[in-house]
Amino acid sequence: MIVRGWSNGSPRLSGAGYGLRLSAADRDQHFRREWTSIQIDLGPYGMTNVALSASFWRACTELRSADVGRWLVNQQLAPWPKGAPPYLNLEHLSGTSFRLTNPR
Repeated sequence: MIVRGWSNGSPRLSGAGYGLRLSAADRDQHFRREWTSIQIDLGPYGMTNVALSASFWRACTELRSADVGRWLVNQQLAPWPKGAPPYLNLEHLSGTSFRLTNPR
């Protein structure tokens, strides 16, 4: 699925304040309401566990994670110009496991 970089408006180079935004349709297709977290494979940066907040199932379809933020910074995808977050691939592997890649 195609996801976009997300920022809370005051992100840090430490990775805090960053994450991924996905569409509600992708959320409903690839995620289960009983999941409390997922694991994302960040390639050479390892695996990270991302909690799914209650608001994830309402209107805030963001996966918020400092580890993902550090990955974005290390990939030179963050910070980005206002209104131009990067587009990325989030592949559903199985169960609660996903892989994040840069389509470039």
